[in-house]
Amino acid sequence: MKNLKRQWKFIVVLIAGAVGLISQFALHSKSLFSIGNLQFPVHAIIIDIIGILMAISLLLEIFHDWKTGRYGVDILAVIAVVSTILIGDVWAEWMILVMMTGGETLEDYATGQANKELRALLDKTPRIANKLVDGKITEVKVDDLQVGDTVLIKPGQQVPVDGQIVKGTSSFDQSSLTGESVPVTKNPGDELMSGSVNGDVAVEMKVTKAAKDSEYQSIVALVMSSQAQPAKFVKMADRYAIPFTVISLIIGGVAWAVSGDATRFAEVMVVASPCPLLIAAPVALVSGMSSMSAHHIIVKSGPTLEKLARAKTFAFDKTGTLTENQLIVDQVVTDDKSFDQKELQSLAASVEQQSSHVIASSLVKATDKDLIHPVTNLKETTAQGVEGDVDGKHVKVGKLSFVAPGHEKLNVTSTAVYVSVDGKFAGYITLKDKMRPESPKTIERLRRQGAEDIMMLTGDHKQVAEKVAKEAGITDVRSELLPSQKIQAIKDVPKHLRPVVMTGDGVNDAPSLTAADVGIAMGAKGATAASESADAVIMVNDISKVNDAVAISKHTMKVANIDVLTAIGVVIIIELIAFTGVIPAFWGAILQEVVDMITISLGLLAKTKPSDKQFGLEEK
Repeated sequence: MKNLKRQWKFIVVLIAGAVGLISQFALHSKSLFSIGNLQFPVHAIIIDIIGILMAISLLLEIFHDWKTGRYGVDILAVIAVVSTILIGDVWAEWMILVMMTGGETLEDYATGQANKELRALLDKTPRIANKLVDGKITEVKVDDLQVGDTVLIKPGQQVPVDGQIVKGTSSFDQSSLTGESVPVTKNPGDELMSGSVNGDVAVEMKVTKAAKDSEYQSIVALVMSSQAQPAKFVKMADRYAIPFTVISLIIGGVAWAVSGDATRFAEVMVVASPCPLLIAAPVALVSGMSSMSAHHIIVKSGPTLEKLARAKTFAFDKTGTLTENQLIVDQVVTDDKSFDQKELQSLAASVEQQSSHVIASSLVKATDKDLIHPVTNLKETTAQGVEGDVDGKHVKVGKLSFVAPGHEKLNVTSTAVYVSVDGKFAGYITLKDKMRPESPKTIERLRRQGAEDIMMLTGDHKQVAEKVAKEAGITDVRSELLPSQKIQAIKDVPKHLRPVVMTGDGVNDAPSLTAADVGIAMGAKGATAASESADAVIMVNDISKVNDAVAISKHTMKVANIDVLTAIGVVIIIELIAFTGVIPAFWGAILQEVVDMITISLGLLAKTKPSDKQFGLEEK
């Protein structure tokens, strides 16, 4: 609605100008009345009325801003309009109005161009679903689907909500959600994410989450949240508002005093219009947010970009952030010479193959399928372990106290499962959390990008945490932390090492993300609580996107600052030229429109790729 209001203002000003041109040059209308030396023909009255209304509207906005503690440069635009009315330069006044309303319209257009990637997500939101009721298809709104409903997903259709396949096998394109370029095959029992696109085979899916809680709709909610923030961007321009306003008024005042002609003051005020300054920061920052979105990073507000660009401390959760939250076999240690490592792992994985425990499933996944044999007489003891017969041997796998009650305690610092065969302790298998392959490079690049401190905050045991930290290249390790202690660790970061950026993925990370200056959530796997608490969300399962976020932010702020300073420099130069009286008010207004176009063009450069140095890719 705000954008529409701006467009109508622009249209009204253009219509007034067209009517004025016809009235003056086609109909040669005469003055209806005069005040002193000022004549008021029809075209002047029309443009003056619109100018007064626009000035009043802008003044009301200025007073509202003052009440909220914001001091902008809009007052110069009001002075420019009033000045041209007082000296009777109707067409200069009209050009200022065109510049004011046209600049706002151009800003909306540039913002729209910069925001294309964000809107693309909204345009693709699933709205209709094929619900199956007694074997018949009924089209329903996605928002009306309930958990437990059965939905038919035809070839080429989007998955409307999160669910689980109950019938059929097909491949699904999840690129818009995870960044995976290769479609993923899904079978009955597999989970489906809303927003993924079905391949060539129709499947039936049971709804597991309502629309408002589903993956794609959560992303859309983040996008809508990010789109609601642009008003905050103007704060950057406000830093320069007071000095720019003072300089402009001084130049105009001195021009008036030296020339003794109020027209000279009006000419300076016309070119001092703040439109370029107001446009520069928003266009650059929205362009930066758009670039983030194109790199699968959703940023909720402009200030987040500013903080990321200046960040000095980075904190990471361990499990699911630096690591993949997937256990892999680290060591197989045998205690009995009658068993080699391969056979011990084979026996343990065979007994564990039907267990749903994460350690059991990780062990089975890490073992060659040819080594997993049938198991009989399977029995599971809750929180202790499992036992069963494999190839004529009775195998027990689990805690040491379960598999070999009388065995002395072993000094094993990693996650481990112990194994006994036919009542005799046979050895143990240790597992470790698999490091993301990109984690060490990510830490190295952050240091190249200017990070002064990088720390890992985790609730895991000290030995496990230190092993992961060493592999990742992190020296500042805080282990065995409760969520409240993670928050305190972030709060204790000294002022000279701020802003602090915290990256995490789980529910337990949500408070820490909120406490940090910038919270980044690894949201590819639907970490809703973390995503809602974060300032930015990485939508692919790739932690190196933290580097991209920093690089894009640095590039965006560089463009924004250059744009603002360029706008100020150009305008002040034009003001000094206007000081001499060689630029009539009308042509000054046209020059301002040119500066607006330059400012918008510079702002859109924030969508370009950052340099290798900003990405942290330069050679050491």
